[in-house]
Amino acid sequence: MTRHETNDLGQPIGWPVDGDFPRPTPPYTPMEGRYCSVVPLDVNRQTPGLFRAFANDTDGRNWTYLPYGPFECENDFFEWAQANCTDADPMFHTVLDQDDIPVGMASFLRIQPAAGTIEVGHIHFSPLLQRKPQSTETMYLMMRRVFDELGYRRYEWKCDALNAPSCRAAERLGFTFEGVFRQATQYKGRNRDTAWYSIIDSEWPRIREAFETWLSPDNFDDTGQQRQPLKARADA
Repeated sequence: MTRHETNDLGQPIGWPVDGDFPRPTPPYTPMEGRYCSVVPLDVNRQTPGLFRAFANDTDGRNWTYLPYGPFECENDFFEWAQANCTDADPMFHTVLDQDDIPVGMASFLRIQPAAGTIEVGHIHFSPLLQRKPQSTETMYLMMRRVFDELGYRRYEWKCDALNAPSCRAAERLGFTFEGVFRQATQYKGRNRDTAWYSIIDSEWPRIREAFETWLSPDNFDDTGQQRQPLKARADA
């Protein structure tokens, strides 16, 4: 049961929340890591590289659970990005590898400074990024900005409840499953039941430590394989 207090009328009420509201809006500035960087998406400079990276997904399966794509040509992708990736919410970012080559994208969205909540979404990691330390570090860098830099209270992950890889990824990264919203939306002419996950600020110190332990160079052998899996969840 959620912790609460009791008012003078004997009614249960939420506990006091510290800090000033609204929380700061996320800055549109780079997030630098050991294995990659997460930078504001520059449509003119980065969409060609992103299109090439996404083209490694030859059967288009990475687009199945996104409400857009796949794109037949680079210009179609450029026009979509120009129309959808330049606003403050969603706040799109490009993942760059150690050679500054675009390999994926992700965004902050549903940014609610007054409540101190934010969602991560539009996650599209190309085959060049999947199952690499860079993909995990991308999620760590975005969480670190939300909790450590901005003081947000809640970080959300939502996906099609039928998207098993996304559900597994959320749990691996330390998110807690909260339930399924039935018929939450529709996309590409089909229904979506939405699975909800979250991390809250009290959980972040433990999750941050798990990320930093996993991302340490000591956790990888000479071939780049992990020695120990990420244990971000308390029950892992």
